Amino acid sequence: MASAQDDPHAGHDMSTMSMGPPDVPTSADNPGRPPEEALPAAALSGPAHAADMIFGAEEMTAARRTLVRENGDVRTTAVIIDRLEAGFGSEDETYLWDVQGWSGGDINRFWWKSEGEGDFGGELEDAELQALYSRAVTPFWDVQAGLRQDFRADGEDTTHLVLGLQGLAPYWWEIDAAAFLSTKGDLTARVEAEYDQRITQRLILQPRMEIEFAASDIPELEIGSGLSSVEAGLRLRYEFRKEFAPYVGVEWSRAFGDTADYIEARGGEAEDTRLVVGLKAWF
Repeated sequence: MASAQDDPHAGHDMSTMSMGPPDVPTSADNPGRPPEEALPAAALSGPAHAADMIFGAEEMTAARRTLVRENGDVRTTAVIIDRLEAGFGSEDETYLWDVQGWSGGDINRFWWKSEGEGDFGGELEDAELQALYSRAVTPFWDVQAGLRQDFRADGEDTTHLVLGLQGLAPYWWEIDAAAFLSTKGDLTARVEAEYDQRITQRLILQPRMEIEFAASDIPELEIGSGLSSVEAGLRLRYEFRKEFAPYVGVEWSRAFGDTADYIEARGGEAEDTRLVVGLKAWF
């Protein structure tokens, strides 16, 4: 056993030392924190912003608005060309665009989306344009609502109400899901999912899938109830710059149920595979 001379506290009077909780920063209502005196009345008697007395209230109000805008309330605008491509199948050559963009802040935005396709040398088959209000409900998900207008060369144009969810799912899958209610009472839905698998810093392989559903038969649009169609593809793109990336790929599509019957009744094929060449860009 160590002798008293070896004890570093030997001879020290520790009877006056407090054995209570240490004086460390804790919550204000924590009983272990020493009591604090109330603020003097003069501390709250001045203006809400002391700088107003030096630089003027008008100038400082403008400066505070700039501070808020530059630290979380920034307004941005973007245009994303997700797919601008040509497709080559066994019987026809087609073109397609899938473009969207937004304007607004981190929480509230105006979104617009446009898709369309047709045959080279022929008429535009169909096109759609969406105008949406988008609100961020979590850091990775936006709820969107608005209108969709369809344009058809061989049919009646249709207007839809839109309610959707767009964001980033686990494992970095980008999801765009929406339900559409037309002015004729037809209820349909569409889910799109894509994922960027980086092979190198510039070479990216993107699996993509699109699934469509309908609550009832819509004969004039050749859509049957239930699962109506599925598209699945792989696109390999090369980013010359982040904003400019051409790609090549292959896409398979298949119609199901009554949708397939409608297509085959007019002499079409319910299943198709085609080579695609296109461009992905944004600014």
